[in-house]
Amino acid sequence: MITEQLQSLRNNFESGATRSCQFRKQQLLALKKAVEQNEQALNEALYTDLKKSVEETYVSETGLVYAEINVALKNLRSWMKPQSVGTDLANIPSTSKIYRDPLGVVLIIAPWNYPLQLSFIPLLGAIAGGNCVVLKPSEFAPATAAIMQKIIEDIFPKDYVSIVQGDGAQVVPSMIQNFRFDHIFYTGSIPVGKAIYKMAAEDLVPVTLELGGKSPAIVEPDANIAVAARRITMGKFLNTGQTCVAPDYVLVHHSVKDELISNIKKSIDIFYGKDASAGHDYGKIINEKRFDKLVEYLKEGNIVYGGNHDRSALFIAPTVIDEIKPGAALMQDEIFGPVLPVISFTTTEEAMQVVKQHANPLAFYLFTSNKKTEQQWINNIPFGGGCINNADVHFTNHHLPFGGVGSSGLGAYHGKFTFDTFTRLKPVMKTPAWFDPSIKYPPFKGKLKFFKWFIR
Repeated sequence: MITEQLQSLRNNFESGATRSCQFRKQQLLALKKAVEQNEQALNEALYTDLKKSVEETYVSETGLVYAEINVALKNLRSWMKPQSVGTDLANIPSTSKIYRDPLGVVLIIAPWNYPLQLSFIPLLGAIAGGNCVVLKPSEFAPATAAIMQKIIEDIFPKDYVSIVQGDGAQVVPSMIQNFRFDHIFYTGSIPVGKAIYKMAAEDLVPVTLELGGKSPAIVEPDANIAVAARRITMGKFLNTGQTCVAPDYVLVHHSVKDELISNIKKSIDIFYGKDASAGHDYGKIINEKRFDKLVEYLKEGNIVYGGNHDRSALFIAPTVIDEIKPGAALMQDEIFGPVLPVISFTTTEEAMQVVKQHANPLAFYLFTSNKKTEQQWINNIPFGGGCINNADVHFTNHHLPFGGVGSSGLGAYHGKFTFDTFTRLKPVMKTPAWFDPSIKYPPFKGKLKFFKWFIR
């Protein structure tokens, strides 16, 4: 049955129905209106799944979807317009253009931590690109997935945008093995990303992988410590630490370590109160499996703040740990929760060696007032994207491509970069018939000096 459904999307795409700019804009407007009409239901669903406040939901979910739709609506016609480029001397008087073609039928596999925006931002980019779409939301955020299904089925025909629910470990391989998608867009863990990449490779299906890794926050001795503490705290404990770009650990110069920890403690108290479980702005861990893994991390160092937890409420307090045990899993795995290791360093070179042990982070955060230090870090450490004197917020800037490097991902999106991801470059050179010199044709004997003159 699902194969027939997928084939119906292929047939619809090949009919050309999705290609016009007017059609694409109509679908984007319909999506925006539907999200607006279901905003209260989405607020309730995201509270059910992750205990997100309405303010956090708007800032990190619905608001970002609205912003991305607005950018696409404003710029779509110019994005779709063929780009005129230069033509080399050997092909004059030809003219050259680059067209943007839709990819076809694309599969979007979304995670549970930001279940709305990490589903709908790729979706709206695929729509803007002129594609037909299969969306697989995470089964671990079922309340949000149900509202997304209602939105999609209310406004889109099933042969245009189709939403597929169920156990991803069963549903996704079945689809990939029985239907050739034209692109697969996956956001989630590195192990699952590798498995999807391997399946896609069987049919040479291109992929975008938005994964994770251990994203460091570096605090140099010349940083504004109070500001660094506030921004690290906000970046780390947003969504209860379940954010792919959250600072995974802090490397702080030994001379300011105590000051930084003291300020992080103050920031946690101000942001979430002495008892975060009762706070308006602090959520819950997604499920018991994740909770149990995070609690194990609490045993791998010295807890200097927090550490209290309640399995029945899926609550783990914002926690700061130092004196990490050698070989601790805490420093091997991406934490993806409200546990923040703090490690001191003496020299920048020493800190760089620690970062290089966890190579190719998705995000990188540096706190310093020294431009030379800033450039030293940027020039020597590969990372997907990052901030100087801030954390997480580069994700919200649609002018910047968002994506990983190496093990943290392939490809990028946001703003025009999402449109680019879901379209392909199609170069075309047009040559007039009125100019057709015989030098281009055989026999070539004696023409080498002319060829060298034109081609070099």
